[in-house]
Order: sequence, then C-alpha cells, then structure tokens
Amino acid sequence: MAAVWAILAAGSASFNHSAFDRLLKAHVASGKVDYDAFAHAPEFPRYLDALAQAQPEALSEKEHLAFWINAYNAYTIQLVNAHGERQSIRNINKTLGVIKAMGPWKEEIVKAGGKTTSLDFVENGIIRARFHEPRIHFALVCAARSCPPLRREAYTGARLDAQLDDQARLFIAGSPDKNRVDVAAATAHLSPIFGWYKDDFGPDLGRFLARYFPEGPARTLLESGTFKTAETPYDWALNGTQR
Repeated sequence: MAAVWAILAAGSASFNHSAFDRLLKAHVASGKVDYDAFAHAPEFPRYLDALAQAQPEALSEKEHLAFWINAYNAYTIQLVNAHGERQSIRNINKTLGVIKAMGPWKEEIVKAGGKTTSLDFVENGIIRARFHEPRIHFALVCAARSCPPLRREAYTGARLDAQLDDQARLFIAGSPDKNRVDVAAATAHLSPIFGWYKDDFGPDLGRFLARYFPEGPARTLLESGTFKTAETPYDWALNGTQR
C-alpha cells in the first residue's frame, strides 16, 4: 500500500490513481472503452483492491471527490465485465426483457473506502449528498453512448477543477448530438441528464450552460433565459470499442 498512499501532513493523505490513469490512457479512445482489455489487464484488479483498502475520509475535499469519481468509473467497467455484457449496461440484472428493481446500478459490487455498496449509492448517497458539485454529471460515466465520454486520465485532487471544467465544456458545447443551441428557434436541445438532475444545476440553467460556450449568439441566448428546451435522444448502447 505504500505505493498507493502518501502521507502529506498530519491528518492528510493522498491516493495514487496512476494505475487507473495508465489503464485509461491505454484502453480508452474518443470516449470508447475496450472492455476486453480491462478484463485481461492484471493491473485493474490490483487497482480495485487498492480502492477497497483506501481511507478516503483522510483525504482533502478535492482528493476525496476525485477518489469517488474514479471509483465509480472503475467499478462501472468492472460491473460490465463481471456480467460479460457487450450490448448495454441496462441488460444487466434484467429478466424477461424487464430491468429488475435492483437493476445494474443497485448491485453491491463497489468495494471502496472500506464499504461494499452500489454505483447508485456512490453517486447519490456519497457524491451528490456530500459534495454538491454539478459538474460531476459530466465525469461519472454510466457506460452508455449518450453518457459524457470517459476521460482518458484519472481524476486527481490537484487538477480536479480543470478536469471537471474541461468535461463540462466537452459535453455541453462540444457534443452537438447530445447538447446544442438552435438560436433561430430559441431552443436548447439538451441531454436528459439536465432533466434527471435539474435541481443540481441551480435555478438558472441557462447561465450554468452559458459559461461553457464561447462568446456569441448561443451564449447570449442562454444568458437571457428566453429559450425553450427539448430533450435529445439517449442512446443506452454500450460505449465500447467492440461494436
């Protein structure tokens, strides 16, 4: 564990995500994940073991948030591989074509920070409940094509703000199939994510979105608040390289 944990000062520590970082760089391209490569990488289960033995409560606020974002993304990959799924994460724990109440996100597969829990609890019971950071919705990747793209590097406390801003900009202003602004029609076509988690983005969604657009008509419209919204389709097909 010495390679994973580094004591910085009394009462503080950092977690080394470099193993996950190397795996992401090697096996993720343009947001597509090579699930087979993760399944056969001996470094991946070792990283998951390190997450299980970690003490995230000893971390600074940003390091703590980075820890749980990485844990969520790593265990999403592990969940897909544990079930050998290559079509859609929503096929996991489905019976007779129906997603059971447990579903993929309720399965207690996550072993991190001394807990055994689910992806749902990591997202809602830990990350959203504790950190109140709307940009996490562009960093947590649920293994679907319409999710934000999985980043090709691990999140770290030192770079977390820059990484989250970059993810937000990429998803909001750089993914026109998911989010785009039709100035002529005064309509923002938005991912369902903004509806599912609308309370997280505050009372003025337009101003939140506008900060990720360059100066111009789209940004001006969003800042004005005088626009309609429409949902873009959500593609639940697996974000894998195998397809």
